[in-house]
Amino acid sequence: MNRSADISGIGMTSQRTRERLVQRLVEQGITSITVLDAMRNVPRHLFVDEAMAHRAYEDTALPIGFQQTLSQPYIVARMTELLIAGRDPQKILEIGSGSGYQSAVLAGIVGEVYALERIKPLLLAARKRMRQLKLRNVQMRHGDGYEGWESQAPFDGILAAAAPEQVPQSLLGQLALGGRLVMPVGGREQTLVVVERTDSGFERYDVEPVRFVPLLPGLGNG
Repeated sequence: MNRSADISGIGMTSQRTRERLVQRLVEQGITSITVLDAMRNVPRHLFVDEAMAHRAYEDTALPIGFQQTLSQPYIVARMTELLIAGRDPQKILEIGSGSGYQSAVLAGIVGEVYALERIKPLLLAARKRMRQLKLRNVQMRHGDGYEGWESQAPFDGILAAAAPEQVPQSLLGQLALGGRLVMPVGGREQTLVVVERTDSGFERYDVEPVRFVPLLPGLGNG
């Protein structure tokens, strides 16, 4: 299911700029056409402050305020690719939506996105962007990432953009059978991990070293 074409061409950047971004992702090993199309069609400059918009298509993390960052395009693409590889997940929980960029990428690929953000001003700005881009398959809530979104569980996939010391059991409990969780785990040393729920329990795979902000409990100030 692909809705990404609905938001292509919005904003100041040329198609050539976005094609260069996609070409870099290919060179970095991203192979999913679905993911590459979604990354091509989401206007990343809308998800950072105007002063940073000229850097939006660089392969770098960018500040979005409140000591939070917008992940580099490669990491967004890599995590999305891991989440959907060999599957067609239709209901995704996103932990730490930030400015909403990852939410928009997922919205072009899956049926429903349920996104949590603990910092209220970031949440409100992200909701505004979802409306601007007419992404009606994204629901956003001010919430604690450790708690997940129990009332909407189970989820085919869970993706987190902040790192706990250990994978929270509460999130594993909200995975559907056959579901997959993708998140960074660790303190100073972090690893991107994939956890799959099987008939016999949970299987974990370590992918690669990463660097994310920590996953904090409770609701943030701001």
